[in-house]
Amino acid sequence: MVWTDFLSAIALVLVIEGLMPTLNPEGWRSTMQRMGEMEAISLRKIGIVSMVAGATLLYFIRSSS
Repeated sequence: MVWTDFLSAIALVLVIEGLMPTLNPEGWRSTMQRMGEMEAISLRKIGIVSMVAGATLLYFIRSSS
């Protein structure tokens, strides 16, 4: 992996992260407030599921090319 791939991935994450507050700011704010009220263990579970899903998707994308 070259640094340009890594930096491109980071840039894409920033673009995707910016979509929801741009397209639906009130919905995004409401979601963030509800997440702020969640227990830490629930947030950790969401994070773990997200990481596993992302790593699995990346594995399949990279192995098929």
